[in-house]
Amino acid sequence: MYQFYIIAILGLFKNYIKYKSCKISLFMRTPIICYIIYEISKNKVDNPILFSIVSERCFMLIFKSLKSVYDDDYNKKKHKYIKKYGLVYN
Repeated sequence: MYQFYIIAILGLFKNYIKYKSCKISLFMRTPIICYIIYEISKNKVDNPILFSIVSERCFMLIFKSLKSVYDDDYNKKKHKYIKKYGLVYN
């Protein structure tokens, strides 16, 4: 099960380098989701660890995309960059 923590540790390093902060909730999110998917799929697929890791990444991609659409991030950032850089959108 240590494989689930490898991605979490790499994400922790990335967040520390990029944002200079470490959040335990973000660190634990990946292993928890992977473990839940692993428990559901361990008897149904040939390689449940690999399946869990890939499925977790797909799940987070879909979740974050839907959250971004719901929060209307495109228009918020569009106005931010128009104001910040004087960009012109068609």
